[in-house]
Amino acid sequence: MTIKRQPMKQRKSDILWKVIMEEVFDDFLRFIMKDADQEYDMKRGFEFLEKELSELYAEPERESDTRFADKLIKVFNRRGEEDWILVHIEVQGDTSRRVQYSERMFRYFYRILDRHRKPVSAIAIFTGLDGKKMPDRYTYQYWKTRVVYEYYTLSILDFTDEELKESSNPFAFVVLAAKTSLLEDKIPENSLLERKILIARELLRKGYTKRKVRAIMVFLENYVLFEDPEMNCIFREQIRIEDKSNIMDTIEFVRQEAKEENQITVVKNLIDTTEFSAERIASLVGVDVAFVKDVQQGKK
Repeated sequence: MTIKRQPMKQRKSDILWKVIMEEVFDDFLRFIMKDADQEYDMKRGFEFLEKELSELYAEPERESDTRFADKLIKVFNRRGEEDWILVHIEVQGDTSRRVQYSERMFRYFYRILDRHRKPVSAIAIFTGLDGKKMPDRYTYQYWKTRVVYEYYTLSILDFTDEELKESSNPFAFVVLAAKTSLLEDKIPENSLLERKILIARELLRKGYTKRKVRAIMVFLENYVLFEDPEMNCIFREQIRIEDKSNIMDTIEFVRQEAKEENQITVVKNLIDTTEFSAERIASLVGVDVAFVKDVQQGKK
């Protein structure tokens, strides 16, 4: 029996990826680079260059595509120099778009380099079943002209569940959640619930900071979805029993506050008191990104 589920676009998986990358970007760097702490000055933090990226959108004539989640991040290396890291996240597997995807990455790269003249490292994250088939380079050739643009790639299927569970890196649980979502229409919901609860339990036992556990838990809860709403209630109750740090209660408090009070007021408070991106605020409050941007621009 085929289990019908909400499409990726309706789930706004691109927003979930954008938010979680802001929360665990340092862990992401450590996940893909063994010497990340020797290469980058993590204590200086990161700056997410949303404005710069939006100005360089590879296809300005088209509306933003929810099949992709792109981040441009300013980091500092150990020499005190500024580096930019361009992260492309492909949130919907589609092997027919391989050429377009690599060309999209190349366009971003040369536009950043041309406008800002900053050192750029590019990383592609593939979240679909076809991730291992996606390209790691863009090639252009015409007569005696040839350009080859290579970038680092990571497919969530590159890692086994056992490797991810045993990892001490919080980003491993982001990958594990993304892998689990691929099973949504392939196994019964009871089995999916068991897997989701197991991930949450392991996450709580790892001893990560409350902030990171909370962020990953929000990602897990909203990325791995059920057709039956009752399953969501069962998941929350099961985890709440084992949640000694009240992580789930905190998540619920933020959501409830947004429901009970004027959403505009809550969004304004987050804009005024934090440096959160529009995507991150939208995820916390439970509104659309467009709603947050309207508040920022004084339209609400």
